[in-house]
Parts: sequence; C-alpha cells; structure tokens
Amino acid sequence: MSSLVAILVFVLGVGLVVAGAEVFLDGLLGAAARLGVSAYAITVVLSGFELENLAAGIAANAKGLPGAAAGTFLGGTAFLALGVSGIAALVAPIRPGLPGRALAWTAAAPFTLLLVALDGEISRLDGALLLVWFGIALVGLVRAGRSLLEPVEPHPRRYPAARLLGGLAVLTGGGELLAEGVRGIVDRLGVSQTLLGNTVVAASLEGEEVARVAVPSRRGRGELALGSVAGTILHFTAFNAGVIALVKPLELDNASRYLHLPAAAAAPLVLCLTLHLQRGLNRVAACLLLALYGAYLAAAVAAA
Repeated sequence: MSSLVAILVFVLGVGLVVAGAEVFLDGLLGAAARLGVSAYAITVVLSGFELENLAAGIAANAKGLPGAAAGTFLGGTAFLALGVSGIAALVAPIRPGLPGRALAWTAAAPFTLLLVALDGEISRLDGALLLVWFGIALVGLVRAGRSLLEPVEPHPRRYPAARLLGGLAVLTGGGELLAEGVRGIVDRLGVSQTLLGNTVVAASLEGEEVARVAVPSRRGRGELALGSVAGTILHFTAFNAGVIALVKPLELDNASRYLHLPAAAAAPLVLCLTLHLQRGLNRVAACLLLALYGAYLAAAVAAA
C-alpha cells in the first residue's frame, strides 16, 4: 500500500465510522426517547456511546496496533476533557455546570483504568473489571444529575431498528478501513502508531463532539453540553477500554504507559476542578485548557 493510498484509506475509514456512528446513535435516540427518558440521561448514556471510537480501537488492536488502539480511548479522553471542552467554551461559555456529585463521578472515571493498566497490560480480567466499574459509575453519574432529569419530546426519526443495524454495519466496515489505513501510514511513513492513535485518530473520531458540546451551550443548556463530555469520558475509560481488552488483551508501550495513561487520568480531573470553581466554563478557562492540550501534544511528539 502506497503512502497516498494509506492516507486515503485512513480518511475514508474515519468518514465511515463517524457516519455509521451517527446513524446508529440516531436509532438509539429514537428508540430511547420514545420511552420518555430525560435529555440529560440520554446525553450521558447515549452521547457517550462512541461506537466509531470503539470500532476503531477493536480493529486496530486486532491488526496488531495496540498503541493506536489504546490511543482511541487514552488520547480521546485527553482531547475531550481539554480540547473539546476548550474549543466549545471559546465558541460559547458553558453555563450552568453540573452538580458536584456528577463532577466527582466524572473525575473518578479514569482511575480504575489507571490502576489496572499500571503493569503495562490490560488483560481480559482487567477488561471485565472495567465493565463492572462502568456500570457502577454510569448509574452514579446519571443519579448525580437527578435534578436535571426532565422528560423529553419523542425523537422524530422513523425506523430506529433499521438505523441501528445499518449504522452497525457501516461502523464495522469503517473500523476495518481505518485500521488498515493506520497500518499503511505506520509502515510507509514511519509514524509511531501510538502517536498517531493518541493524536490524529483521537481528534478525527471526536471532532464532531465539539458541535455536540457547543450547540447546547449556545442554547443555554450547559448541563447537556457537559453531560456529553462526562458520559463520553466514562465510556472511553471504562466501557471502550474494557471491551477492547475483552476482545484481545492490550499491551501498552512506554509512551502509552508513562504519558498518555496519566494524561487521560489527569485531564478530566483538571476539567472538573475548573468547572467546580467556576460553576461553568468561561473563555479564559477555555484558553487554559487548550494550552494544556497543546502541551500534551508537544509531549506526545517528543515521546514518539
């Protein structure tokens, strides 16, 4: 595979997994909203269910690219907490914030992953433990926002089951193409798979999250904007990491173990402390978060 073809396959894979995830999530929202679930609960549970990220991680690990696979949830978490939140708050300051208990659950979300991955491997047993933690933390995060649990209008989309199945099929194919593209770029250009996974792949897959955070913030629904970030952080660091490890145990290289893993644990903590002190996120704090993300990217390049 030539360098140009590898890049084109990568871009096509990203496009397919994002498109497939949107269709799948649309089906999920259509089915869930008909049950009268609240906007906050849907946001935390379903907006965080980033299947494009999970599909890319599983495919990359299956193709022998554990650094890129780990990057989908490690670099993805840092990008969400610092990059997405910072960009969205620059577009529109985020207010109101989340209740203190919800912030506490969000800040604590990555620490089970940190503990099980300290030895440099996420085994299938570790994956199972992460899924148990995910269930506990998800219930805690939803219950922590009980004051925000108002019912929502039914979702207007038709044929939710067809959307679920169609989105899943596109996701599967897109994940395979993305993994092949990553492998081709690594082989032909000599780029570190860990650097690629934690930066380019993570940002490519989560770029649409900026809109999902900025749009509700502009409409004065900061709790929904932050609920999307909180739910996605929990999914990445517990559900996605757990499922990927259950499919195939995940080995962490030195860069993942000593840079990207600690960054994924620290970034949500920094975000939640900032939100707690400000009861939201203004543009000055947004610039601080983006500066921290820039420092993380510089460290990632230096460690590659």
